[in-house]
Amino acid sequence: MFVLVDMVDTVRIPPWDFHKQLNDAISEELNKKLANKVVYNVGLCICLYDITKLEDSYIFPGDGASHTKVHFRYVVFHPFLDEILIGKIKYCSQEGVHVTMGFFDDILIPPESLQQPAKFDEAEQVWLWEYETDEGAHDLYMDQGEEIRFRVTDEVFVDTSPTGPSTAPPAEDSIEKKEAPYTLIGSICEPGLGLLSWWNS
Repeated sequence: MFVLVDMVDTVRIPPWDFHKQLNDAISEELNKKLANKVVYNVGLCICLYDITKLEDSYIFPGDGASHTKVHFRYVVFHPFLDEILIGKIKYCSQEGVHVTMGFFDDILIPPESLQQPAKFDEAEQVWLWEYETDEGAHDLYMDQGEEIRFRVTDEVFVDTSPTGPSTAPPAEDSIEKKEAPYTLIGSICEPGLGLLSWWNS
């Protein structure tokens, strides 16, 4: 779920931070820049693990700050495919079940990856599993806040960096939907590994 990623960056230390130890100032700047941010094709950055190498620092004309090339390792949330994770249902929609892990919310379980047969209850706005028993079918609702175990089946990275001003006039009735930079696609695990409260009771 969490991996260490080797990174290289040039860190700018402003003059008012020169009284700090260089490592402390660099750590603070790296965490300001990366913590809780998604790096394209890398994952969600959590925190600095360590600094492996510091190159020479330079002060450029017209800028009183120092610039240091830094090699470091960062803790990143990037589950591998087929990893089984535990989260909670945030809400349900026609797109599927949206899951949160507390620190990461962009997890979607599409309808075809739910335990079957499944259907969407429009009135309650929840997905339900029509669970067959000897006594007939029972509707097991996937309620908000339920703890759920799911398998990571895919990941989607979207480049959300600015593209510059658009030359086309914006349509009056179009509302631009903000895309998540990093989304996990999952599937409900086999019976016995899905909604934990169903099997614990």
